[in-house]
Amino acid sequence: MKVNVLRRMTPEQEPYWESFLYDGSEDNTVAGLLDYINYNDDILNDKGEKTTRISWECSCIQGICGACAMIVNDVPALACEAFLKDIQGEEISLRPLSKFPVIRDLVVDRSGIYDSLRHNNVCIETYKPPSDGDHEQDYASAKCLKCGLCIECCPKYTDGRTFYGAPFANDCYLVASRNQEKSHEILEIYQEHFKDSCAFDLACMRICPMGIKITACMKKLNSLK
Repeated sequence: MKVNVLRRMTPEQEPYWESFLYDGSEDNTVAGLLDYINYNDDILNDKGEKTTRISWECSCIQGICGACAMIVNDVPALACEAFLKDIQGEEISLRPLSKFPVIRDLVVDRSGIYDSLRHNNVCIETYKPPSDGDHEQDYASAKCLKCGLCIECCPKYTDGRTFYGAPFANDCYLVASRNQEKSHEILEIYQEHFKDSCAFDLACMRICPMGIKITACMKKLNSLK
């Protein structure tokens, strides 16, 4: 299998494609493929030329941290959950998420997700939930990985300056449902930075590796008014 990787050594460098050859098992994941290529001290591309190891992020390799998010054959995915046997053809292309600043190769800076939450003080502070809280929805929303896949496929998300995307709305719901005293404040922030701009394309729900239903969060938030 030919593996095409969109690379850059520094954020300022123009991206370029470099190809590698993989002859391992098709039962492997993209994460395993990258480990396979990076394993030896001497890394060779498909031309037999020495090159550097491919930079990418990982932590759990079990689909619960979100660190290995990237674009696999034009589809946003977690590398640890993208199996080679499910990929059509003899080639595979790997690119970094395009909605975040690239640090190196497949590594991007997703700190903007957290910056929007800090800037708007979207935090629980004092735990004061309602007596009739929806614990099932709270648990589902708490599984958000902040991986950025939903942002990558969102047609409305551009630079993250005004519209913050599904992770922001999800956390707004969590805070509003766990601190009744902040509900009104959070609802105003949610409306300004998500509800009034959301295209309701629902690509975020289709791509979410944890199956979080953002429409359920929106419905719950609207019901808190």
